[in-house]
Amino acid sequence: MKVLVPVKRVVDFNVKVRVKSDHTGVDIANVKMAMNPFDEIAMEEAVRLKEKGSAAEVIALSCGVTQCQETLRTALAIGADRGVLVHTDADLQPLAVAKLIAALVRREEPALVILGKQAIDDDANQTGQMLAAILDWPQATNANQVEVADGHVQVRREVDGGLETVRLTLPAVITVDLRLNEPRYVTLPNIMKAKKKPVATLSPEDLGVDVAPRLKTLQVTEPPARQAGITVPDVAALVDKLKNEAKVA
Repeated sequence: MKVLVPVKRVVDFNVKVRVKSDHTGVDIANVKMAMNPFDEIAMEEAVRLKEKGSAAEVIALSCGVTQCQETLRTALAIGADRGVLVHTDADLQPLAVAKLIAALVRREEPALVILGKQAIDDDANQTGQMLAAILDWPQATNANQVEVADGHVQVRREVDGGLETVRLTLPAVITVDLRLNEPRYVTLPNIMKAKKKPVATLSPEDLGVDVAPRLKTLQVTEPPARQAGITVPDVAALVDKLKNEAKVA
């Protein structure tokens, strides 16, 4: 079984992002970038499936600028067998990414696509669902346990009411949550091995996909600063503040 794992290059989660002075976006100049944490969990799960013998090959895919090769090398160091970069300088939105992944799926014919449920830069939580719709494949979102056997994948997923277990017929799309696993530490020997693994480069035109943005960002602003809290002497004062100032019914 072949597994495809899309990975996105985002601002490192430890970095406090700043809005550009002209409010056109977020300033990423000289900012540390990293693999999207949810995608890192997806890659770890794919590698674990391979180590269990459930998967024969793990392919890492990244869409974007040339620097996305660094993200692919991290994926290869985690354990992916090869990488594919769809190179474009366009501002990629979830629908465009879903179309690019779908086009590569038709080329590579994986039995399973595992990706993070969302990216920490836009928090869209759309790409996996759009991909499943385009491919007309079954999907399981917010997975916190994945088991593959006999042409099916059983997924335990997190829902508002607790946990739900679903069984999908392969091929399928899975988006993963934070509690699925803990990604392994990438060692120096594996980083060196990753440099020798193949990374193919394609363009959206090679895949026949139009990645022109469908949405236009009008303005990006920072959220308002939180007001300082206050101390109240007793419960009666708290109830009065909530009722008369906060207008909590």
